[in-house]
Amino acid sequence: MTRTMYISNAVEVITLEGHTDKPAIKEAMSEINVIKNGSVWIEDGKIAAVDTDENIRAKYHDRIHEAEYIDATGKIVTPGLVDPHTHLVHAGTRENEYAMRLKGKTYMEIMNSGGGIHATTRATQQASREELYEQSKNRLNQFLQHGVTTVEAKSGYGLTLESELKQLEVTEKLQKDHPIDLVSTFMGAHAVPLDEKDNPDKFVDRVINEMIPEVARRKLATFNDVFCERGVFTPEQSKRILEAGKEYGLIPKIHADEIEPYGGAELAAEVDAISAEHLLRASDEGIKKMAEAGVIGVLLPGTAFFLMAAYAEARKMIDAGVPIALSTDANPGSSPTISMPFIMNLGCLNMGMTPEEVLTATTINAAHAIGRADEIGSLEVGKKADVTIWKVPNYLTLSYQYGMNHVDTVIKAGEKLVVGGQLDEKLSLSYAAKA
Repeated sequence: MTRTMYISNAVEVITLEGHTDKPAIKEAMSEINVIKNGSVWIEDGKIAAVDTDENIRAKYHDRIHEAEYIDATGKIVTPGLVDPHTHLVHAGTRENEYAMRLKGKTYMEIMNSGGGIHATTRATQQASREELYEQSKNRLNQFLQHGVTTVEAKSGYGLTLESELKQLEVTEKLQKDHPIDLVSTFMGAHAVPLDEKDNPDKFVDRVINEMIPEVARRKLATFNDVFCERGVFTPEQSKRILEAGKEYGLIPKIHADEIEPYGGAELAAEVDAISAEHLLRASDEGIKKMAEAGVIGVLLPGTAFFLMAAYAEARKMIDAGVPIALSTDANPGSSPTISMPFIMNLGCLNMGMTPEEVLTATTINAAHAIGRADEIGSLEVGKKADVTIWKVPNYLTLSYQYGMNHVDTVIKAGEKLVVGGQLDEKLSLSYAAKA
């Protein structure tokens, strides 16, 4: 029997349709398509129709009685949000470093003295799979409550083959167990281990010759990422790592130009990366090359906010033709948040983006940044029924009222997982129960 769901009579349904084949750029980022008094008809977990409520009722008048009914009167409906850059699977927190930075220490000073990424690496290496699973599951539940239905998850807090595989295997298990879709990225090149900092090329060789082949053999990742930054990996080392990943079918991503201009944006274009991420200090030439190559710029305003740094120049990038996505960069050191709504606030208030552009950047363009735009990111017939219903009178309110969570209902593949802002009981899954 066909499972049907009828989301009825929303003040606005924002479809984001028309950008599935390629990400939206320039003026197209404002083309979000708003249906007033709109409704959505769902069948077997897929979008079957999106139209005015009057037209939906006329089309399905003889089947409305059999559908699960959701009254969206006074609310708005959007695609489920997509977070295309997170460090989901990790152990430990770093509030002590937060206090250090407030007293004047920089992010790189803390990292180079053994803190930062290295502190989280130690905690993650010591944590069991069960501990990583439980902590990451709880984060996923919070993502859901904030309207997110798909999350990219990077490794990179292992820095040994064993620990990197542990992170990726926890991600794989969560993908099977948890209703949120997870897209996995291998990031063995997140930092050079402290005991090899005097010979980083030795570690680069190990990433290339040991880690990448084994990750690919086990099919644990879709993407391969590297932290291209002075004091971490040079552009030359980063290129070697990304090109090696391509030989094994891993699509390049790159942490680029976060601390200073370092050629990361240019390298992203050169290696045909799907995305370059951070870009707080990207050069004009790098932005130009990204636009020419169609590299998606994944901007992480939560990181700039938390590190008290200048923001990426989103307006310049959009005007240059770079497709922009937004993400939380959820991680314990530089962006300890899972709130995509807050990221939308920052996109407008601190990066000069419009409310329409941030909606595009957190849905369809974010889906393109992880290669999933053919199935998520917009409310279009045939796509997965990933839907978020918000308790606001119009979409402008999402980026106007800051620091608030307006999520009412979250539907993933046609199944209600959040109702009235509360999680469904089935999400209290455990590692042992699902083993």
